[in-house]
Amino acid sequence: EYWVAVIRPGRVLFEMSGVSEALAREALALAAHKLPMKTAFVKKDLI
Repeated sequence: EYWVAVIRPGRVLFEMSGVSEALAREALALAAHKLPMKTAFVKKDLI
């Protein structure tokens, strides 16, 4: 199984699995402080 996401040039997408949402948010928040760009946490809900 896989899914496709259309990402515009200049953007980066990270997919995380195997960790809780809280841990993923904390890890990405810590990494965001070191990046020279805006970041956003996007969650894909399973239907």
